[in-house]
Amino acid sequence: MNLNKIIGGRQFWSLIAVLAILLGIVMIAGHPREEAAPAPRPMPEDDVKVLVLNYHMVNSMFISLAIEPEDFDWQMKYLVDHGYHTITPDELYNYLEGTGTLPDRPVLITFDDGYVDNYTHAYPILKKYNLKATIFVVTGFLSKRKGYLTWDQLREMEKNGITIESHTVTHAPLPELSDDRIREELVESKRHAEKELGHPIEFIAYPTGVHDLHIAQLAKEAGYKGGFTVKYSNVDRTSNVYALERVPIFRTGATNADFVDRLRYTSNMTQYGWTRN
Repeated sequence: MNLNKIIGGRQFWSLIAVLAILLGIVMIAGHPREEAAPAPRPMPEDDVKVLVLNYHMVNSMFISLAIEPEDFDWQMKYLVDHGYHTITPDELYNYLEGTGTLPDRPVLITFDDGYVDNYTHAYPILKKYNLKATIFVVTGFLSKRKGYLTWDQLREMEKNGITIESHTVTHAPLPELSDDRIREELVESKRHAEKELGHPIEFIAYPTGVHDLHIAQLAKEAGYKGGFTVKYSNVDRTSNVYALERVPIFRTGATNADFVDRLRYTSNMTQYGWTRN
């Protein structure tokens, strides 16, 4: 057999080409097809990034959750001097639902738990700069435990730009509870606050920020319009209204410089348009 003649023949190379095509088909069929990455969810043209700041205490305790009153004053002045405008949870909700608008540079200032220093230290500073804020209160602690607000103090603050919402009855981590206990925490805190304050309580901040989609559904069934977490990001119209993001503010080695950095923070979720739940 003349091997050189066979290799040099046109039929030989045609056969090689056919075999290459068949091999390629087999290799493609033998590997799972890679799905194209989903396109980022498009932002509405008028979409606004809303800062929701999360505070706890305003006092001189040397712990991360306690902001010095002087630092809190500095931070509130910074917001005013740099054109931020405070809003309420209802204003944020109406914007997210497409039924309301927001001012330039909107910011929602929130406090968790209901510590008495929110009244003695934070409240006078907020009034000084004519700023709104929201306190999520643990209803079972109010007017009972030392270091927590009273209902009379809350009623006074509500007359001057402070909104009161729910932080459950006992601050128990909701995922660790049975459904019946979760419902009790959600429903009873709402009922008690509504009885004391005389108006609907429509927003919940989950204790320690921990929640899941099931807890969010229970909150909806309990009559809440929205829920706040401690997921570190800004809120926009891609946010889940029952898992709203917040930016926590802590005492640090450079409290006010870190505060300014956090105002400018943009999460990977926001940068890349990933879906949030």
